[in-house]
Amino acid sequence: MPTGVICNSLAIALGGLLGAALGGRLSDEFKAKLNLLFGICAMGMGISSIALMKNMPAVILSLIAGTLIGIAVHLGRGIERAGAALERGMARLAPAPSRARPAGQDQLMVTTIVLFCASGTGIYGSIVSGMMGDHSILIAKSILDLFTSMIFACTLGATVAAVAVPQFLIFMLLFACARLIYPLTTPVMIDDFKACGGFILIATGLRIAKIKDFPIADMIPAMALVMPLSALWTNCVMPLLG
Repeated sequence: MPTGVICNSLAIALGGLLGAALGGRLSDEFKAKLNLLFGICAMGMGISSIALMKNMPAVILSLIAGTLIGIAVHLGRGIERAGAALERGMARLAPAPSRARPAGQDQLMVTTIVLFCASGTGIYGSIVSGMMGDHSILIAKSILDLFTSMIFACTLGATVAAVAVPQFLIFMLLFACARLIYPLTTPVMIDDFKACGGFILIATGLRIAKIKDFPIADMIPAMALVMPLSALWTNCVMPLLG
């Protein structure tokens, strides 16, 4: 039973709907302060994950190579277009009064999609949930995502709730494939995977807090590279070095 995946998706959907309903009643100062808080929370989660890193060169190489791939294939633009499509779909389902489009809304939607659908915590949590039946990681993420989606929805509207659909599909796919993926990994690969996700979470937190606009969508391919590179470093490079 994918309890963690379901909880996480429901938290995002509920938070998005509540935020869309309450958005006009919350002051900009209140929302800005909460954004800073959630940015710090994301960075804290990232720092705790980075502390697990075993093979720093493999993780750093994964981040650099993965980001270069993301930039080369315009992954960020693709996710931005997907976010715009979600917005149009939600607008047709629930037309809203005409209003000016907030500056930077496209970039905020990219941040939202990456944070909810492609965080290292969510991906790792889905794999652990599927393989070992441990839902604690995703349930903890659900608590943060509930309030984060509320704040994002104050600006983006009910579109944030729709992000729960691709998030559920991605995490369910990982949950279903966990029995194939997990036996191929080692504790060192898992720790490096979480560390790579930690770097992306820190970049996400900086972006949420509007401190630095990192290309977090373009960094996603690093998550696919880090485990193979970690295994390569452990089994091939380290024996040569020592």
